Amino acid sequence: MENRDARSLPAPAQEALRRRAVHAVLVLGKKKSEVAKLLGVTSQAVRNWLKAHKARGDSALAAQKRGRRVGEKTSLSAEQAKVIAELVRDRCPDQLKLPFYLWTREAVAKLIEDRFGIVISLTTAGRYLAAWGFTPQKPARRAYQQDPEAVERWLKEEYPAIQAQAKREGAQIQWLDESGMRSDHTAGRSYSPRGKTPVVKVTGKRFGCSMISAITNQGKLAFMIYRERFTSQVLIKFLRRLLRQNKGKVFLILDSHPVHRSKVVKRWVEDRADRLKIFYLPGYSPELNPDELVNQDVKSNAVGRKRARDVKELMENVRSFLRRKQRRPDLVRRYFLAPHVAYAAQTV
Repeated sequence: MENRDARSLPAPAQEALRRRAVHAVLVLGKKKSEVAKLLGVTSQAVRNWLKAHKARGDSALAAQKRGRRVGEKTSLSAEQAKVIAELVRDRCPDQLKLPFYLWTREAVAKLIEDRFGIVISLTTAGRYLAAWGFTPQKPARRAYQQDPEAVERWLKEEYPAIQAQAKREGAQIQWLDESGMRSDHTAGRSYSPRGKTPVVKVTGKRFGCSMISAITNQGKLAFMIYRERFTSQVLIKFLRRLLRQNKGKVFLILDSHPVHRSKVVKRWVEDRADRLKIFYLPGYSPELNPDELVNQDVKSNAVGRKRARDVKELMENVRSFLRRKQRRPDLVRRYFLAPHVAYAAQTV
């Protein structure tokens, strides 16, 4: 059953719903989540009713007179609206001790009630969000372990220093990353009659392959498709190719994957210090690597939109897609236009 806003129901219906929920938990011993699902409300609503009942007894469940109470505030002042908008923009709900994972209209209404004691409907919360310029969007993920200070230091100090050193030494900056691809990956949407979920025919056998790629903000793309486990030797094999394809010195930026930091790889790189130097991104910060956008592009457009019947066809689909990209440096340079990697777009 789809969750509903109980506040939209008539007052007697609200009271009946509250009493059923409290009775089911306290008398019948049902779980709060189970009761919420049965009644079509949120678990938070059930928890609120139980909390109110514990504090004030059965009177807390009684129907309340509707309409604005004398002296009751039902809207935000300009200053209050500014505070809420900044919190929604800069914080996640759980950081504000709210029982929500994402910013929804319900979460915003609860924030306003907690901060200023003003109760608003979900419709009003939606109007506020629209007025502040907020729209529902798929969120980007950031690891809890990410160190914001390390990211700031990378953007303002470390990467500019790498750029300056590359310019002095005539080196080319390359960004490297790896990615795995599976045959059952899907991307995009398919049209179908309303209420009828489209069905995509796929093979019952799962298979996959992996890819290493490296790009420059000048439009160069190098890649290698492979099936074996990612090891130091696999990475070294790709690095050999990379050096053969680039006559000058290469400054390679990559994450702190254990293989990237292995003793074998470090020794191999040290033996070629005149040609290759490695730099590591801040931990848990894949969004800083433009090559991550290559991975996303491949999965969405080479794997997710063209169904392969076996691993050979999957590898060929990926290889053909990347070869077309290699012939279009302008398309490779577009990866650097995304806001979170635009800092790397400037050529040295």
